Amino acid sequence: YGKNTIKFLRLHREGKKHFVKEVEVCTHLRLTSPQEYLEGNNSLVIPTDTIKNIVLVLAKKNGIPSLEQFAIDICNHFMTTFCQVAYVKTYVQEVPWQRLHENGVPHIHSFICVPDGIRFCEAEQCRNGPLVIFAGIKDLKLMKTTQSGFEGFYKNEHTTLPERHDRILCGELFCKWSYGECKDFDFDCIWNKIRECILEAFSGPPDCGEYSPSYQKTVNCIQMLVLSKVSQVQVIEVVLNNTFYNVLDMKNLGLTNDKEVLIPVEAPYGSCACTLGRKKFFEA
Repeated sequence: YGKNTIKFLRLHREGKKHFVKEVEVCTHLRLTSPQEYLEGNNSLVIPTDTIKNIVLVLAKKNGIPSLEQFAIDICNHFMTTFCQVAYVKTYVQEVPWQRLHENGVPHIHSFICVPDGIRFCEAEQCRNGPLVIFAGIKDLKLMKTTQSGFEGFYKNEHTTLPERHDRILCGELFCKWSYGECKDFDFDCIWNKIRECILEAFSGPPDCGEYSPSYQKTVNCIQMLVLSKVSQVQVIEVVLNNTFYNVLDMKNLGLTNDKEVLIPVEAPYGSCACTLGRKKFFEA
């Protein structure tokens, strides 16, 4: 049991310059005894309102140096403070505020919300067990207008999809990775590096791009690049929810349409998902 959707803004001041972290936190506990369920005995139950207040107090006292460190602080607090807690799991996601720039100059106290992917993390721990950290990015919308196709696929009497060698590749990406046991990582630096890998693998070189024969292959390219460049990542899950575009037939309007006006296909849409990890992690 626990408390969901604890939302707050943490404002940090360094002189006239301000820093913000707006987050949403979910914290769940499992107790050493199920007596509150079986017997109605609430003597071990930490009220969810108390859970919420603990999260807020930790934000006030410790700040949020990184999402992962804040999740670690929450887990550590419940494990070290309450002997009746057998398991704790905390999820933290961030509102994507970025510092506003005016003529290239960073503003000291103004910010803009930029929807270019939402950062999140999870920390979980069993008593007498390791603290395990996950992190990720979701709602990252990506598009490239060429260098993508889908050909040579299996066909039968139910197949109506035509082969395409030049199409728009567009989707909303969810990516979650595991660090394994918690270590003293620079979580901000790693998260930014993984985001760069995602964008690089999706788009290819900036001057020419890279051909994608399928959404599945693009997902694999993202995973392989992250695993090759970020040694701290043990397992990575990627889900790419696809948005398709159809070329609008404008003949009735007396116009030819060379893929200049396209209509998004809202539903149903496709989805590709894969989890890939290092062999040594799965063997362990």
